Amino acid sequence: MPTNPFSRRRFLGTTLGVSGGLALAACGGGGGTSTPAPAASKAAQSDIDKAMDTETTLTFWSWVPDLQNQVDLFEKKYPKVKVKLVNVGQGAPHYQKIRAAIKSGQGAPDVAQVEFQYIPSFTLGDELLDISPYGAAEIKPQYPDWVWSQVIKGEAVYGVPQDVGPMGLLYREDLLSAAGIEVPKTWDEFAVAAEKYHAANPKSYLSNLAPSQAGQFIAYMWQLGARPFAFDGAETVTVNLASDAGKQVAQFWGDLSSKGLVSVDPDFTDSWYQGLSNGKYASWPTAAWGPVFLQGTAKKTSGKWRAADLPQWDVAKPASGNWGGSTDAVLKSSKNPIQAAMLALFINTDPTSAIRLATEQFLFPPSTEILENPKFADQAPEFFGGQEVNALYTNISKTVGTDFAWVPFMDFVYSNFNDTLGKAMADRSDLVAGLQKWQDAVSGYAKAQGFTVA
Repeated sequence: MPTNPFSRRRFLGTTLGVSGGLALAACGGGGGTSTPAPAASKAAQSDIDKAMDTETTLTFWSWVPDLQNQVDLFEKKYPKVKVKLVNVGQGAPHYQKIRAAIKSGQGAPDVAQVEFQYIPSFTLGDELLDISPYGAAEIKPQYPDWVWSQVIKGEAVYGVPQDVGPMGLLYREDLLSAAGIEVPKTWDEFAVAAEKYHAANPKSYLSNLAPSQAGQFIAYMWQLGARPFAFDGAETVTVNLASDAGKQVAQFWGDLSSKGLVSVDPDFTDSWYQGLSNGKYASWPTAAWGPVFLQGTAKKTSGKWRAADLPQWDVAKPASGNWGGSTDAVLKSSKNPIQAAMLALFINTDPTSAIRLATEQFLFPPSTEILENPKFADQAPEFFGGQEVNALYTNISKTVGTDFAWVPFMDFVYSNFNDTLGKAMADRSDLVAGLQKWQDAVSGYAKAQGFTVA
């Protein structure tokens, strides 16, 4: 089966660990500070009005499909501001080209799509513009605290949230019913169900543990309360992948893997797509972009899937993690900061533009306003038996833990996963030992780059 185009459309780079070094050094770069950024002076409305009535051309780098639709809306509202929309690739190519342009001082976009986990690598070098003076500070009430925390440092705002990925569980109702299995509400129940299901279906599994997916595993840790990363904005990072919570998650999945109760197939491959279609996997713990992705890649299973909360560690304290999510950020090198900031804001907060992102480009919205919009919330796709899946994931989003942070070299964190914990998954070996190798490699890399590791 050919690679389904939805794989690129839906993941928007979240499944692609950026490889290649960023050549970071804690003592280089400049601009980073351990002191929270103070509130910047608000721009005068007259200055904003003047800028938006000035002939201007902006360059916007994004991999969101069909984003020209939103750009057209922006240009209609501000006819003197033209936007050149460019897709330079997603994942590694996108970030490599941004960094090359910044380094050369030529060709950098005014606005660029930047995933949550990569914002610190740009703020470290003082390469993103604080857009709070141009109205970004006022949009805070539109977002859950955990989303807003991803784009700020102190009072500074470095991106407008575009999409998020709170984690839930998609499952085949027909397959679980045939095996006499209730939808697992806890991870203990999930483990029992995995054993029962595989016993009844020796060639199939309750779920898959992808050895290629650092983002998914980080989301599992996020749910349990692990906070593996922190960054003071200057030179000190925290790397705590092998925390007690991290080890608990690794041990859980390691036990299932060692017993052969879950498959360990790389995801987003032809064989994995086939597994979703032919019933090899009876469930998929995935983010809020997963339902639309699944509809595109497993069409023949329409009506057989349902969605539920992610299994819980403690049902009395519902929690989830997040897998994926991006922003539109303004580069500090932009010669048209007001227009660039207004573009980033318009794309994601204008009601017409934002609802189209959610209902036409299928980005799971971070904005509570869009989440509650009936055009989005009331969708009941036949693929999921008429279930209001968007509403379910909206409620899940409310349980994602706040204060989750990143280090400014997440490219290495993601790529090294494949050589350490991911390799242990693929080999069905000790996942706790693999987690420790990941921890040691990331800590060693941080020190080699000149960071102090807490």
